[in-house]
Amino acid sequence: MSYEDYLADVPLIVTAALTGGVHGKEANPNLPETPEEIGRAAAAAEDAGAAVVHLHARRPNGERSFSTERFQEIDDAVRRHADDVVIQHSTGGTGAPAAERHRPLRTDPPPEMASLDMGPLNRYDRLTSENTRATVDALHEEMRAREIKPELEVFNDGHRNEVHGLLDRRDLDDPVYATLIFGGGTLTRPRPRNLLNAVEDLPEGALFNTLGFGRHQLPFATLGILLGGHARVGLEDNVYYERGKLAESNAQLVERVARVAETLGREVATPAQARDVLGLRGAD
Repeated sequence: MSYEDYLADVPLIVTAALTGGVHGKEANPNLPETPEEIGRAAAAAEDAGAAVVHLHARRPNGERSFSTERFQEIDDAVRRHADDVVIQHSTGGTGAPAAERHRPLRTDPPPEMASLDMGPLNRYDRLTSENTRATVDALHEEMRAREIKPELEVFNDGHRNEVHGLLDRRDLDDPVYATLIFGGGTLTRPRPRNLLNAVEDLPEGALFNTLGFGRHQLPFATLGILLGGHARVGLEDNVYYERGKLAESNAQLVERVARVAETLGREVATPAQARDVLGLRGAD
């Protein structure tokens, strides 16, 4: 995808990352944690323009959970409150054994999409995620068996190499969909030139999503819009609306990026349009 895709009016898919698995209400009291809170947040985000909701599960005490049952509760709440939003589960593995990371794939029905981290990374001072090729391949194999589209999470330049390697090892349905992530630590440095380089280095025909952590969320979403890509926003990645002001909700962050897209003359995709663009199993 490129600026030519922006000019071609490819609709913008907005993903709302509603809760995450690291910070909780201590960072922003508006961050949803219970299945009911997440379900209501998904509905509000969809109304604001999100076509996809990226979901993590949490235990009753707010800590992260990989339990199939907990993901099922959340999915049921999302379907009860939202209209037609695309459900995407996280399999990200910060501090989790590889076997646990398969459990979010086993809900009934399975999610239409799931994240697939493309390599190891460090988060904060004491959090790390090990993503060996064997782990990546095993998660992809189960996704393929359950007709779940992988969203390839690319945290740095080496992870782009791993995307190409995965395509050499495994069959992925077109279009390949990669999220390009920018921030601190072992993530790609959040500089516009780095996004341009990352887009040019993706496999031919791949679609991309932009994710900037913290204060970089809005500028990188805007860059993604202009480059014909897609955008992820939400309280998982950024708890502020502007410097010193906490976001009121995930929907508030979605509304803002939808306004940017409208100003730039780009249509915001409905869930049905997103399914068509991404080639999801629910597409007509």
